Amino acid sequence: MSAVEAKLAELGLRLPEVVPPLAAYQPAVRSGVYVYTAGQLPMVDGKLPVTGKVGAEVTPEEAKELARTCALNALAAVKSVVGDLDRVARVVKVVGFVASASDFTGQPAVLNGASELLGAVLGDKGVHARSAVGVAVLPLDAPVEVELQVELTEA
Repeated sequence: MSAVEAKLAELGLRLPEVVPPLAAYQPAVRSGVYVYTAGQLPMVDGKLPVTGKVGAEVTPEEAKELARTCALNALAAVKSVVGDLDRVARVVKVVGFVASASDFTGQPAVLNGASELLGAVLGDKGVHARSAVGVAVLPLDAPVEVELQVELTEA
């Protein structure tokens, strides 16, 4: 078990199976020392636990937990192309999308779910730049979607 996966276990979490693509793309792609993930939805066992807009059908607190799930799914996608999460040198960038009610402006707080998870699991390697974007709708009516850019250590 890698140190990263041991930390996940210590936090009471496990790395999920990679979420299969919903269309014509790969869950993650490596280019040189970087891995770019596709946008990861908060899928749990192949299903979205909640759908709808944050600030309407979904509370900000629920959405923050969903962002955390997205980050776990993104880490699984990274592992699928590098084999060992201990190869992560740092998370460079997180981009998060929040399907928002027209008057909802708390996107950064929602995306803290992903950012806080990455920090808890990876420590200083999980500190990153981030964009939190409010959108009208996401695939499958998901409330949140998260993608990562990760730098790897030299092999």
